[in-house]
Amino acid sequence: MASALHPKRYIVEAGAKVNLAKIDPGDISGFEGDKKAGEKAIDALIHKLDPMQELLYAEHKHKILVVLQGMDSSGKDGTIRRVFEGVNPQGVRVAHFGKPSEVELDHDYLWRAHTQVPGKGEIVIFNRSHYESVLVERVHGLVPKEVWNRRFKQIVDFERMLAEEGATILKFFLHISKKEQARRFQERLDDPTKQWKFSYLDYNERSFWKEYTRAYEEALGKTSSDNAPWYIVPSDHAWFRDLVVSHVIVKSLEDLDMHYPKLNPAKAEMASGKAST
Repeated sequence: MASALHPKRYIVEAGAKVNLAKIDPGDISGFEGDKKAGEKAIDALIHKLDPMQELLYAEHKHKILVVLQGMDSSGKDGTIRRVFEGVNPQGVRVAHFGKPSEVELDHDYLWRAHTQVPGKGEIVIFNRSHYESVLVERVHGLVPKEVWNRRFKQIVDFERMLAEEGATILKFFLHISKKEQARRFQERLDDPTKQWKFSYLDYNERSFWKEYTRAYEEALGKTSSDNAPWYIVPSDHAWFRDLVVSHVIVKSLEDLDMHYPKLNPAKAEMASGKAST
């Protein structure tokens, strides 16, 4: 069933004008199946991802950067748990980007992101990212327009450099509706095991929904590129969100055409000699 998914339909073309109001966050028409079939397809993809992550680590050539952005409660944590649930943690790392520390504020806004990018053989997931500097800082007026506006080009240049140095960059905007966000907030309040996740700060951000939407629309259009494409993932249905993200990651790893490194002939002969004694 996973072969019936066509994730290219969710890619933002470079320089495109993005109108999130025209993209249905509840749309699951990109998959020819229901939730049960979708969950089965996700399991199959996760089964593929585990050995591919090991191969990535063993070959020690490529780097994978996964960027997750979205409105509060869009499912960034849930996506990480589901998509990477069976992967060896040795080669996967999650970087969280909350309020900048004093040390981070003493540097340029990309510094803290650059310190977290993946090394060879590694998958790094940005839970939020350097994009907060053209989202939160813009919406709340923490920096003037001329500052956040020039950051779009800086981010594109930064990501192009990472790509040219061997990184595969996959950026996912988890697109949910305001109604679904409210439902998820209420679910957290109603479930004693989830109440710890509820934040009045997150809830208060709902009053800036239109401002965040405009900020995301501009960021998605101005920073999607061939080197670092944005995928707008309909995320009102968690299973569909996880299906799209896992499909894109697995397909991207397959496209790297990775191979296990061969043992150096001299070392192989030495090892063979020791094994025979």
